[in-house]
Amino acid sequence: MLKPSLAVAVFLRYSKPAGPVFRFMAFILGRKIGMTRLFKEEGEVIPVTLIEAGPITVIQKKTVDKDGYEAVQVGFENVKKINKAKKGHLKEQANFRILREFRNAEANQGEISDVSIFKEGDVVKISGLTKGRGFQGAVKRHGFKGMPASHGHHHVMRHVGSIGQRFPQHTLKGMRMAGRM
Repeated sequence: MLKPSLAVAVFLRYSKPAGPVFRFMAFILGRKIGMTRLFKEEGEVIPVTLIEAGPITVIQKKTVDKDGYEAVQVGFENVKKINKAKKGHLKEQANFRILREFRNAEANQGEISDVSIFKEGDVVKISGLTKGRGFQGAVKRHGFKGMPASHGHHHVMRHVGSIGQRFPQHTLKGMRMAGRM
């Protein structure tokens, strides 16, 4: 069986940006569309993540003199309505849903970047946010098996079980229990 960590492929889908494009920026924002698979000629299956990436627009250039650090603030994903605070910050620019900062990057306000900054075969580091799942039990959160359905177990199918012993008479740190995911 092919492990997903052995073969990682990322496909990028984007719309053509209008305006000057800067190519020296080595980052881009995107949104996960879903998963699919590719087949090699030998019949091997490769899991693939589909990402809708860019274009991103430089909203603001932060400087050491004014802000205390150097960074570039970029916007991604146009929307119709935004709140007044964000509208005042963006001024005459488009309404962006997502604003992020990247330190030690050089670009001018209004410049646009898209996936053309990457070439085929480039190694890409991707980080993302997991959707919050709220307060979950130990079975979903940690993959516990739960109790057997028979042999005297009644209403405890998905419980944690024992969480300690007589000594040291407190729950040890790192004990896997129910909680926020």
